[in-house]
Amino acid sequence: MLNRYLLLLFGLLPFGVLAQSPRNVTHQNLQWVRYNNQLTINEKWAVHSEVDNRMFLSPFKEHHLVTRSNVRYSLSKGVEIGAGITYALQHPQDPNSASDLVVPELRPQQDLTLKQDLGKLKLNHRYQLEERFIRKSTGDELEPGYRFNFRARYRLQLEVSLWKGGEKELKAIAFDEVMLNFGKQVQQNVFDQNRIYGGLRWSTSPRLAMELGYMKWYQQRPNGTDFYNRNIYRLSIFHKLKLSKHDL
Repeated sequence: MLNRYLLLLFGLLPFGVLAQSPRNVTHQNLQWVRYNNQLTINEKWAVHSEVDNRMFLSPFKEHHLVTRSNVRYSLSKGVEIGAGITYALQHPQDPNSASDLVVPELRPQQDLTLKQDLGKLKLNHRYQLEERFIRKSTGDELEPGYRFNFRARYRLQLEVSLWKGGEKELKAIAFDEVMLNFGKQVQQNVFDQNRIYGGLRWSTSPRLAMELGYMKWYQQRPNGTDFYNRNIYRLSIFHKLKLSKHDL
């Protein structure tokens, strides 16, 4: 029942924002390439680490470099909790900007993930809280101190097995994720962004998989009236390792 209420709440928020007829929408095309490492320590504990490099396509220029690591604990079958930290380097949001300013961010995060196995269909509900420490800047240079705000995220993800033969498998992946800002410094953009994604994941073995997909990213800017509408093409590599006497 809780999942249904939260899904309704988070799902309706983007439509309310879209209905506001924003004054300015900036369209951009990006490419994301990420490497995700999943180290299983035992049946209860795991460490997930990731490097995600995000580039503008026209012109081809750096947009965002994101690194994250989190420790995960399995409470029971289908229920996980996690805690970790993200370190990110934000380049100018305009690929034609003459500025080379890079703004660092430290982002502790905690999540609760619920997994439902429905045969070939798997559902994944992730509830995540982030504490964002973003370096202050004038737009041209960094300043002492950090801006702070919380961000809540909810992601509903679906996985469908399309084909399986031996250790090889082809899956379809889709998700919808909504993010909300809150805190003293948040004035106009409580709604942060909505990400809708679809892709295909090809597993060559239990250790290694590759995923190619498309994401629509709609984000509200701090002034509350201007938005980014982004087309993102994402390539992901998943690498699983296991600390045990028996390999995967």
